[in-house]
Amino acid sequence: MTLSLYDTMARAKRPFVPADPKRVTMYVCGPTVYNYSHVGNFRPVVVFDLLFRLLRHTYGADHVVYAANVTDVDDKINKKAAEEGVPIATITDRYLAAYNGDMAALGALPPSLQPRATQTMDAIVAMIGRLVANGSAYAAEGHVLFNTQAYGDYGKLSGHPMDDMIAGARVDVAPYKQHPADFVLWKPSKPDEPVWESPWGPGRPGWHIECSAMIEQSLGLPIDIHGGGIDLLFPHHENEMAQGICAHGDHSVGYAHYWMHNGFLNFGDEKMSKSLGNVALAHDLVKQAPGEALRWALLVGHYRAPLEWTGDLIEQSRKALDRLYGALRRAADVAPEATGPNVGFMEALEDDLNTPAAMAELFAMATALETSKGEDRAYAKGELLASANLIGFLLGDPEAWFQAGVDDVLRDKIDGLIAERVAARAAKDWAAADRIRAELTALNVEVMDNPTGATWRIKEQA
Repeated sequence: MTLSLYDTMARAKRPFVPADPKRVTMYVCGPTVYNYSHVGNFRPVVVFDLLFRLLRHTYGADHVVYAANVTDVDDKINKKAAEEGVPIATITDRYLAAYNGDMAALGALPPSLQPRATQTMDAIVAMIGRLVANGSAYAAEGHVLFNTQAYGDYGKLSGHPMDDMIAGARVDVAPYKQHPADFVLWKPSKPDEPVWESPWGPGRPGWHIECSAMIEQSLGLPIDIHGGGIDLLFPHHENEMAQGICAHGDHSVGYAHYWMHNGFLNFGDEKMSKSLGNVALAHDLVKQAPGEALRWALLVGHYRAPLEWTGDLIEQSRKALDRLYGALRRAADVAPEATGPNVGFMEALEDDLNTPAAMAELFAMATALETSKGEDRAYAKGELLASANLIGFLLGDPEAWFQAGVDDVLRDKIDGLIAERVAARAAKDWAAADRIRAELTALNVEVMDNPTGATWRIKEQA
């Protein structure tokens, strides 16, 4: 089966055909690093990490270039730096390190490139200069603005009429704008804000131009895939595409062959956002639940659909992984046969990243592992591992999964009690076995007896 992806521009699924199979390019809008990111910000991280893994599997790891940018100059960053009395780099370096750590905890591979706006300033200024030179932008009162009337396809990506876009963007209709929809490419810095030199005076860039310049500098145009959350469709991606294309002068060059957008992560009845105050920080969640369970929770629904974030979702995801790791643990005596991912599993993934169907295939493979005999078990185990590993699951040791969060002292104590209980059962000393089991229960340990002894896990807290 050929990989098909839903293209926002086409409003349809399209077979994925890269411009160059030996250099498949993908760009995804990354974080603005002024605070810890909420788990909603990590939905695109996990979704496009899944796509990154699939592309690497299909085209080869050396033939896929994935850039995820960092916005490290912004009003919120400036405010945070001013409050702490430190340079903006102190803020951005701190929260980028935290973001990357949380990303790793959720099983996301590092992007090939992580360009930063402050390290792309020369390219930003140069791109603005080209836009001004070809009439796609104009300088006014210390600002440079993009001329939306210079791009005939403005609005094509989001599909909204101009009047709706102006109202939706709540744009500031400043007197120096030639059209209400025109947006800022360069603006003067306020006192005590970071400042860069430019032909239009000292200042700093607008948000949209940063991504266009980072894409052009790090990947070159056009790119194969541009991804991000659905909230970025307008105005950010609409503006980004318009200025990126116009900066070339030749509009036929194109910008992105496929536009992909993941749905919102909802908390209650509302989109999760810091402005609404209904956030769950990924930085906190990875300390409370296994990162693999959080990753499963973020992928359990189709990426284009909204996803309701609840404690039950995390618990259900952990139990789903218990099922898969349990099958592996019960087959610990089986050496997996080297094989590739399951055919049905791949067909699900290649159908626009249909993770619900792919996860159902994983459960079917786990059942096959438990019901197979002889050499078929080795093949079933290999197929389950190859499939799950491809999308970032079952990478750990099954015993470690069930005993997560236990320090060495407690583990030694539990292992000792388990050994005593096994010996008591072998001696048919049922009273001693029951007494030891009660001790283990008091330690929040669940014992699973089997023909060769017993295994254990830490039970979920009520």
